[in-house]
Amino acid sequence: MTEWLLLLHQISPKPAYLRAKVLRRLNQLGALPIKNSAYLILQNEANLEDFQWLRGEIEQQGGAAWLFRTKAIAGLSDDSIREAFRELRRPDYEELIGTARALITAGITESEWQKLRHRAEDLRRIDFSEAPGRDELEAIMDQIERTLRPPTDPVARPRLAGLSGATWVTRRGVKVDRTASAWLICRFIDPAARFVFVEPEKYTHSPGELRFDMYEGEFTHEGDACTFEVLLDASGRRSDPALAAIAEMIHDLDLRDTRYQRPETPGVAAMIDGIMKRHSDDVRRLEDSAALYDSLYASLGGK
Repeated sequence: MTEWLLLLHQISPKPAYLRAKVLRRLNQLGALPIKNSAYLILQNEANLEDFQWLRGEIEQQGGAAWLFRTKAIAGLSDDSIREAFRELRRPDYEELIGTARALITAGITESEWQKLRHRAEDLRRIDFSEAPGRDELEAIMDQIERTLRPPTDPVARPRLAGLSGATWVTRRGVKVDRTASAWLICRFIDPAARFVFVEPEKYTHSPGELRFDMYEGEFTHEGDACTFEVLLDASGRRSDPALAAIAEMIHDLDLRDTRYQRPETPGVAAMIDGIMKRHSDDVRRLEDSAALYDSLYASLGGK
C-alpha cells in the first residue's frame, strides 16, 4: 500500500491573510484537499520536509497543525486518491498546453521558453499520478526545444550489431515510445541491456551511454518517425512484418497520428494506459509492457 502524508490544520478566520497564505502554499506543493483543513500528499522526503515547514509556519502564526504518515484503509483507496490527484492537475496541464500552443503560434522567444520550461518543471514536480495532459505537454516542450536548439552536428550513431550489456539512458516516466523501444532493444538488439532513467535537465552524458527518446540522443525522433521506428530501421529489422506492424501502432500512439489506424491500436493503447496507472516505477513498467509486446508480436506472427 502507498504511504501518504496527512496534514490537518486549524486556523483562526482572522487575520484572513494567514488562511490565504496557507492555501496558496498547499496549492504550490500539489496537496490534495480531502476535507476542510485536511490535505494529502505522497509520502517522500521532500514532501515531508515541505509539510513540516508549513506546519511550523502555521503554529508560529498562532494556528494549530498536525502531521501524520498514513495508509488508505477505508473510504478512500490508493487508486481513488491517485485518480483525484490526476483530476487535480488536469486543469493545470490544459492551461499550460494552451499557453505553449499560443506561444508557438506567435513565435516563441528564448525568454518565453525559459519561463515556460520552469512552469512545466514546477508542474511535473507536483504531478504525483501522471495527470492527463502530461504526455501532450512533454511532446510540445520537446517540439519547442528542437525548434529553438537544433543540433549543430548530428549525433554519431553507433552500430547496433553485436551490442551486449550497454547502458541505455532515457527520460523518467516511460510510456508508449520508450516502453516499446526498450522492449525492442532487449528482445532484438541488446538482450543484456541496462536501462537508466533520468531527469533530462539534471543528466550529464557519459561516453559509452546510449540515449534513446531524448533530445540530442543517439536514437530519438527523426522527422515524423518516433524512436521505435528509428531503432527498428537502425537495427535492420524493418523487413519483419510483425515488428513493422507494431511500429505503425507506436507511431500513431506516440505522435497522436492517424496515419496507419491499425485495428489493434486502441486495444494496445488501453493496455499501456493500464500499465502506467498500475505502476509509477519505470522498471515495473518495462517488465509489464515487455509481456504485452511479446504477446502482441506473437499474435502478429512474430517468432
